[in-house]
Amino acid sequence: MENSEDKRFLGYIVDQETRVDLLRNQAIAEVVVGLITSRGDGSVTIGVHGDWGAGKSSVLHMVEAAFEEGGRAAAEGNLCIRFNGWEFQGFEDAKIALIEGIVIQLVAGRTLTAEIKDAFKRAIGSIDWLKVAKRGGGLAIDLATGVPIMTIMSAQSALADPAALATRENIEAAAGEVTGVLKENRESPSVPKELREFRKAFEDLLSAAGIRRLVVLVDDLDRCLPETAIQTLEAIRLFVSLPKTAFVIGADEAMIEYAVRSHFKDMPEDAIRRGYPRAYLEKLIQVPFRIPALGEAETRIYVTMLLVGALITETSKEFDALLGRAKGRLSRPWERKALEDEDLKAAFGGAYPASVAQAAAMAAEISPVLAQGTNGNPRQIKRFVNALNLRLAVSEARGFGDVIDPAILAKLMLAELFLPESVFKHIGASVANSEDGWCPEVELLEILVRKPSAVPDGQEDAGTGADEEDSAFANDLVSEWATRPEMVRWARVEPTIGKEDLKPYLFVVNDRQNFVAGAKPMSPKLRALLTRLMAGGYSASGAFSEVKKLDGTEAEQLFSTMKSAFLTERSLNAAPPVVEALAILVRAHPGYEARYVELLEQLTPSSLGSWAGSRFGSVFTTASAKARFESLLARWAKEGSSVLKAALKMKPSDGKGS
Repeated sequence: MENSEDKRFLGYIVDQETRVDLLRNQAIAEVVVGLITSRGDGSVTIGVHGDWGAGKSSVLHMVEAAFEEGGRAAAEGNLCIRFNGWEFQGFEDAKIALIEGIVIQLVAGRTLTAEIKDAFKRAIGSIDWLKVAKRGGGLAIDLATGVPIMTIMSAQSALADPAALATRENIEAAAGEVTGVLKENRESPSVPKELREFRKAFEDLLSAAGIRRLVVLVDDLDRCLPETAIQTLEAIRLFVSLPKTAFVIGADEAMIEYAVRSHFKDMPEDAIRRGYPRAYLEKLIQVPFRIPALGEAETRIYVTMLLVGALITETSKEFDALLGRAKGRLSRPWERKALEDEDLKAAFGGAYPASVAQAAAMAAEISPVLAQGTNGNPRQIKRFVNALNLRLAVSEARGFGDVIDPAILAKLMLAELFLPESVFKHIGASVANSEDGWCPEVELLEILVRKPSAVPDGQEDAGTGADEEDSAFANDLVSEWATRPEMVRWARVEPTIGKEDLKPYLFVVNDRQNFVAGAKPMSPKLRALLTRLMAGGYSASGAFSEVKKLDGTEAEQLFSTMKSAFLTERSLNAAPPVVEALAILVRAHPGYEARYVELLEQLTPSSLGSWAGSRFGSVFTTASAKARFESLLARWAKEGSSVLKAALKMKPSDGKGS
C-alpha cells in the first residue's frame, strides 16, 4: 500500500549534465565521436551549440564516455581530457591556463621516459616564458596567437615588429617576481619563436607519449565573462593546426557573439552588421552541431521520464526498460508519439504503481503548455518540475499538503510562469477576494475552449449550455483571453480549476507573490467591476458611473487591490491596464488623489516608459495633489529612463496630460 507522500513526487531532479540520455542526444555524441576517429592524423574542431540548458554538457559527457575504457571509441593511444572555462573564470589569463592544463593532463598517469621528460620540459618552458611575455608585452603575444587585427588598429607602431614589445628588458621589469623562467644560458627569445618552439615541443610530446588522438572537450564557455571566453578560444587557435588533435566546444553561439562584441569594443558597426561576431566563431569551428529544441511529444516523454525517475530511481530495471521504450519513440519523432499505458506496462511487467500512473498523467496534461512556455528547453522543463516538487514538499512540511492536488498546483504554476503576468495577477487577486476561492473568468474560459466550435474535431464537449457560452463571450476579459493561443492551450489543460477553491494554492505560491496578506472577500458586484476596469479601453471608461456609486468601504477595497497590482508589475515600459483603472477611481473619488500621488512616488523612475510623462496630469484637481505631482515630475526628469526624460522635455510645463 502506498503512503500519502507517493502522490506528491517529492524526489529532487538534479540539474546537471548526465550520461543517461533522456533527450536522444546520444545520436549527436556518436556522430561527433565518429568524425573524430575517422580523421586520421588531421585536426578537427567541432562545435556543439544550443541555448542555455539545451543539453550541451550532457553531449560532451557522452563523447567523453566513448573514449573511456570500455567505450565505443576507447583504444590504446586515444586520450580525452576536459576543460571547463567557467572553473578558470578568476584566473589572470585563461589562455595560458588552458594551454598549461592540456600539457599537464597529457602526461598525467604516463611513465615519464627521458623522451617524454624532454618534450614536457621544453613545452612547459615555453609556457612559462609566455606567462612572463604576457605581462611584459601582452600585445605581442596576442598578435602572435592570431587576435584579429581590428583590435590593435590604434597601435600602428607595434605592427612593424610585434615581438619587439616583449624584449628582455620589458619582461624583467614587468615580472620580477617570476624566477627560473629566463635562464642566464638562454638567449633572449621572441613571442613568435617561443610559440613555434611550443608547437614543436607539443608535437614531440604527443609522439613520445604515444598519443594517437588527443581529444579536448571545452565546456561552459557561455557561462564565462566575455574576456575569459575569448582568451579560451584564442588558446584553442594555437592547437587547431596541430595534427592528432580534436577540440569539441560546447557553447551558445549567441553568447559567444556577445563576447566578441564586448571584447572588440571598437569594432565598426558595419562589421557587426556583416556578421563578424558570428564569423569569428565559424572560422574556428569546422563542424557545427546544434541541439534541437524539444517538441510537444518529446517534452511529454522527457517530463514522464523525469517524474518516473524521481520515483523509482534511474538505476532500476524498470526505469531502464522504460528508457528503452522512450528511445524507441524518440527515434521516430515525426510520429509524435509519447509514452503511453502500454509502454508503462511493458516496463513494469504488467501493473505499475499508482504514483507512476499519476506522474504519467500529469506529464500528459502539462507538456503542451510546458513545451510552448519553455520553447522546448530541457533545463527550464527540469526547473519547472523541481519547483513543483519543492512547493509540494513545503506544503507537506507546513501541514496542509493533504489539501494540495499536484495537478491543480501544476496548472496554476503553468499560468504563473508562462502566461502574461497580468493574467496570473488577475487570477490571484480574484481568488484572494472571493469567498469561495474561485476565479469566474478562468471558469468561463475553460467552458469556452471545450465547446465543439473551439476545440479540434474528435474532442468531447464539456456538456455546458449555450447560455454559459453567451456569458463567456459577454465577458470582455475572457473574450480577450480567448484570442491568445497560449491562453487557450493552458485552459485546455486538465483538470479544470475555475470552480476549485484555489485559496490554499495562493499560500503555496506566495514565495514569489503574496496575494493573501490583508485580503478581504470581495463581493461579486465589486469583483465584476474590477474585471471591467482592468480590461481597459471602453470597458473601463464605461464603468465610471458605477465606480462613482461605490460607498467608502467598496472604494477602499478596490483602491487597495489595484494599488497592490500596480506595485507588483514587473515591467513598466508600457502602461499597464491598472494605471487607467486607478485613474478612473480617483476621478470618481477625488479623495484618493493624494494617495495616488503617494503610490506614484513609490515607483522606480528608471523603470518607467515614456507613457508616464503624460498619463497622470488630468487625474489631479486639488492644488496640493497638483503641486506634489509637479514635484514628482521634476524628480522623474532627473532620475527617469532615457525615454521618459525625452518625453518630459517635450511635455508642456502646465502638467496637464492626456
